[in-house]
Amino acid sequence: MQIGEKGVKRIVFLGAKEIGKQCLEMLFKKQKDLDFKLIAVGTSSRGVGVREFAEAKGIPMIKDLSVLLSLEFDILFSVQYHAILTQEQIECAKEIAFNLHLAPLPEYRGCNQFSFAILNEDREFGVTIHRLAKGIDSGDIIFQKRFEIPKDCFVDELVELANIEGFKLFCESLEKMLKGEYGLIPQDSIKALRREFHLRNEIEALKCVDLQACGGGALIEKIIRATAMPGFEPPYCYIGKRKFYFLQAKQD
Repeated sequence: MQIGEKGVKRIVFLGAKEIGKQCLEMLFKKQKDLDFKLIAVGTSSRGVGVREFAEAKGIPMIKDLSVLLSLEFDILFSVQYHAILTQEQIECAKEIAFNLHLAPLPEYRGCNQFSFAILNEDREFGVTIHRLAKGIDSGDIIFQKRFEIPKDCFVDELVELANIEGFKLFCESLEKMLKGEYGLIPQDSIKALRREFHLRNEIEALKCVDLQACGGGALIEKIIRATAMPGFEPPYCYIGKRKFYFLQAKQD
């Protein structure tokens, strides 16, 4: 693979989903202004837009993370990438590897952070750019933006807000990340009301509403708001042995 002109910073991008595509488009657009070159892009099955954009612009695609070991590059950006990189892969970036995490750190590491923020009745949420480190969302915090969670917010609404604010943070911080104009804040040095880590499969148990244990409509409503994500199985309950879904009626 070509690695760009001598003296120009070489960038590898790993990303997926719509926000991954948006960040990749911004990187491609800013190459000349900020004096860097995108040399390779990696994505997943949820990154069709990322793949199509990279192929249309002639950017080489990474089919396997082992390719990183044979590349020479300075900075790695990760935005909604599915795989956990090894320390060896992370250290392939000569300067640093960044990850855009769509949740506030150190409060929420891992997956389904939007759902748990609603269940915890948080009033504030956030998005974070942190140093990619071995493990999951455990690296030093570099940039962060906080925002208010709207009253009675549903999970898809919070996801959309986080995507909007996450893309803004990426754009606002891009030049500083490329120039090394930032500090590193260890997560352990920050006081936080909670520190939670959640796995992807935890959401399935949350969707099952126990009508008797909930003890009232307020908790049932909160569970529905936290788990009713379009495109995925809706929250549900059992009455006897029969399964019933909670579905929103179409608005006229």
